[in-house]
Amino acid sequence: MERIRVAVVGVGALGRHHARILSQMPEAELVAVSDANEQQGRSVAASCGCEWTPDYRTLLNQVDAVSIVVPTFLHRAIASEFLCRSIPVLVEKPLTSNVADGAVLVRLAGEHGVPLQVGHIERFNPAFQAASDRVKNPKYIRCERVSPYAFRSMDIGAVHDLMIHDIELTLSLVGEMPSQVEAFGVTLVGGQEDCIQARLKFPGGCVADLTANRVAPGFVRQMQCWSESGCVIADLNARSVTAFSPGAAMLNGELPFELVQQKKADPAVLKPEIFTKFIHQEQFNCSDADALTAELRSFLACVRTGQTPLVSGEQGLAALQVAEAILTSVRTHAWDGTPAGRTGPEALLNHHLAPAVMTKAA
Repeated sequence: MERIRVAVVGVGALGRHHARILSQMPEAELVAVSDANEQQGRSVAASCGCEWTPDYRTLLNQVDAVSIVVPTFLHRAIASEFLCRSIPVLVEKPLTSNVADGAVLVRLAGEHGVPLQVGHIERFNPAFQAASDRVKNPKYIRCERVSPYAFRSMDIGAVHDLMIHDIELTLSLVGEMPSQVEAFGVTLVGGQEDCIQARLKFPGGCVADLTANRVAPGFVRQMQCWSESGCVIADLNARSVTAFSPGAAMLNGELPFELVQQKKADPAVLKPEIFTKFIHQEQFNCSDADALTAELRSFLACVRTGQTPLVSGEQGLAALQVAEAILTSVRTHAWDGTPAGRTGPEALLNHHLAPAVMTKAA
């Protein structure tokens, strides 16, 4: 089978891993990496056994596919040039900086009939895949994604950096766009919003609460999904899933509360039976397979077959549309309960900085 000629544009903290994995895949030939930083580009190229170029445009006639891992504000410009040459594109999340730019990439991919995949890597996380298999018609979803400040991706805030993952996961589970979006957030270290709380309400009745915080002392990547069949909790970091469902007694119409009220059971006896007899609990660890490898392999399969990616441009655009609605709500949130008061994510930060600014001025 002829190998797919591929390049990676942007080989920084994440892009270098794209290059490393692609260079080791038998189905791919890593032709070159492109990065404006010569030292970084040459170093990655040498370790991967390929060429380095400072100008990605030199690759337009050399590759069958490209992985774009550059700052978000560059996504539209770079991806457009490859799509216009009918070259399949994998672009890191978020799709673009805004919905208008994202729509351009989706249109170009459609016009040229090539795959456009968005790097929502959590869709390839074995823990999410195991959880999604057990969630049917969700009614409540809660996602928490927090991490220490990484001093990267500073051109975007926590919504596009972190929450976009859980927006896309939620949309994939619910299967429709939200009809109502409410959110608020704060800037903690300056520049962009760092801590966000959002609530999405869907036409079918599902409610989703999403939390993102990129200035936290530790890492949390967790999702809870409640449906008519029970509750599933996925730890996306630890790759573990816990599923709760009605036990045999509950399915037969027995409820612990009623048994106690009717004096048919002793509470001391019922307590240890809650998560055995009445509620079935299943815990299991998932595969430790590398999600980025799975994502890249899936992309190459789409390049070879022309099939639609697991996370297509349209799906990446839908997540971006919800993200923009969240940001609009964040920017207009009234901290004092009135439009005349403080609004936006920097309002509280500015309040804390005001005394220091006044002291310096004095």
